[in-house]
Amino acid sequence: QVQLVESGGGLVQAGGSLRLSCAASSRSFSRFPMGWFRQTPEKDREFVAAITWNGDSKYYADSVKDRFTISIDSAKTTVYLQMNSLKPEDTAIYYCGVQIYNSGNLERQNVYDYWGQGTQVIVSS
Repeated sequence: QVQLVESGGGLVQAGGSLRLSCAASSRSFSRFPMGWFRQTPEKDREFVAAITWNGDSKYYADSVKDRFTISIDSAKTTVYLQMNSLKPEDTAIYYCGVQIYNSGNLERQNVYDYWGQGTQVIVSS
């Protein structure tokens, strides 16, 4: 069974940093692209960042470029999202997803096949 588990969320002041982790339950996922999205009650789930399975290609939303960094561990089972210079508008539930059966633009949530349960990030001003 596919399982993705996010962690690392929390409360931080504006300008601070957090590192989110997304652990896959199996090395079977190690050859598939993964992405981070975020959602608030006011907005649909939006793309944040994505990475190919080998880490060679990374993609970022304009709103987080130069502040967030996506990476993958050497075992290819955990994806990280390092978030620096956080802003109150970064407050959201962050979800990671993996694209196994679908294909296409990694900035679109409908190409991901499985999602984690989400981790809450709150940035205070």
